[in-house]
Amino acid sequence: MRALTGVGSTPLSGVGTARWYRPTALELPARPDPASVDSEAERERFERARNAAREAIRRARDRAAETVGEGEAAVFEAHEQFLDDPQLVDAIEGSIDDGSPAEHAVDDAYADAIAQFEGMEGRMAERADDLRDVRDRLLRALLDVAAVDLGSLPEGTVLLADRLTPSDTAELDPEAVAGIATATGGRTSHAAIIARSLAIPAVVGVGDGLDDIPEGATVLVDGEAGEVVVDPDEERRAAASDVDAPVVAARVSTADGREIEVAANVGRPAELDPAAERGADGIGLYRTEFLFLDRDAPPDEDEQFAAITAALQAFPDERVVVRTLDVGGDKQVPYLDLPEEPNPFLGRRGVRLSLSDHADLFETQLRALLRAAATDAGDALAVMVPMVARVEEVEDVLSRIEAVAATLDTEGVDYEIPDLGAMVETPAASYVAGALADRLDFLSIGTNDLTQYVMAADRENDGVADLHDPLHPAVLRAVDRTVTAAHACDAWVGMCGEMAGDPDLTELLVGLGLDELSMSAVTVPAVKARIRETDAESAATLAETVLACETRAAVVARLDGVE
Repeated sequence: MRALTGVGSTPLSGVGTARWYRPTALELPARPDPASVDSEAERERFERARNAAREAIRRARDRAAETVGEGEAAVFEAHEQFLDDPQLVDAIEGSIDDGSPAEHAVDDAYADAIAQFEGMEGRMAERADDLRDVRDRLLRALLDVAAVDLGSLPEGTVLLADRLTPSDTAELDPEAVAGIATATGGRTSHAAIIARSLAIPAVVGVGDGLDDIPEGATVLVDGEAGEVVVDPDEERRAAASDVDAPVVAARVSTADGREIEVAANVGRPAELDPAAERGADGIGLYRTEFLFLDRDAPPDEDEQFAAITAALQAFPDERVVVRTLDVGGDKQVPYLDLPEEPNPFLGRRGVRLSLSDHADLFETQLRALLRAAATDAGDALAVMVPMVARVEEVEDVLSRIEAVAATLDTEGVDYEIPDLGAMVETPAASYVAGALADRLDFLSIGTNDLTQYVMAADRENDGVADLHDPLHPAVLRAVDRTVTAAHACDAWVGMCGEMAGDPDLTELLVGLGLDELSMSAVTVPAVKARIRETDAESAATLAETVLACETRAAVVARLDGVE
């Protein structure tokens, strides 16, 4: 028995047979004499390859949206942007004009960009795999080389690889793959995030020692401890099975008795049952965008009503928080004819569209929600609106709900008004959190967007990935400000960003006063286990010291117990 150490990415364990993934070598032909290269023909080859890569990326995006959800599929939209990145395209076309064949020009341009990312730290370094993914698509198209099929691996496979790209990971069948171990990579890489969404045990960043594991060996992947064990004995197998936090159906409390709700983020109906099986206390974020995608027209009222009631029935007696339509920004719906804007993340998205361009869709959705609230399970329904920045937006939403209720009443249709809340994703919302909470029942902090806006760092822009960090003191203070203001108004506060599902941050979030944490279902057991181990008073003291920090490094040191 031999153990290798890496970074646990998915807090699950699995045992299976090692199978190495070694992508088909993309061997470039020898460079010809530049004078013999037809630059115009090579430019045409590059454009054909780019179009083929674009189609493949879009297919991967659609497949990922279906299997792991819209949020995780968004990485492929960033990949498509790489295809059109002016610096890369200019470098490739310039190299072609200087006499390089298209495949050499692509390889050279991407090699330079990959090297730049690898020389950085944290998330920036992990984005190099995204560039490799796009480069390899282009090279396969240029060299006419087929990709390895990872979707048909034998059951019980532990997949070993130097690295996995997001495209590789999205192809995996979670019913067949018992675990993943890679020599490189980090917990926040896009491939690791997709593996978590698929609930595949994963350990990344194991290092060169992984190469010594032979094909066919029995391997245990312990995503909680961050270990890869070769030829584990029965005792080690039993210990690993105990590592997976047991599913707890009931709500949990801290060691000193403070109850914390641990809910699931759900982006499609197929995720409802797995969330319940993992012990989620209801749904903290039900993304309704899935109803509007991959179709030619928006869903009608009855279809939305059916989807919402199905979610309520999947979690009887547990709260289900439905987010109203959140499109715009990085979420495009072709048939809605959304406006093209120079900076869509700062434009018309979320509630801004619901109150203006698509007020009719908003009214239809509100009718479905109010009707669902009147069903047998409807008492548990809560509704929140995204991208709030002004008190006036909340007041406008409340007025429209009253108008919809009046119409339903006139029509003789049963309805109830559910609990209402707003997402805190903008600095403005955190500053006026008290005024928002005074008009609502709850607030839910979306840390992915809140971090983006507090730090002025586009979360899809790898050039500022090091700034997109929820542990920056400014982001933590925005969270603290929101919780304090909402509690003063007797409103509860949840968190539904990726930060909520990191067990290493659970103690801090408890200390900051969050009432609810909502996350990918796979991390629910681990977070529940961490809550049970946490003393709320000690957590509050930790939060107080962290909020006094002036730098991210100081925050991390406090979380690591370094004074």
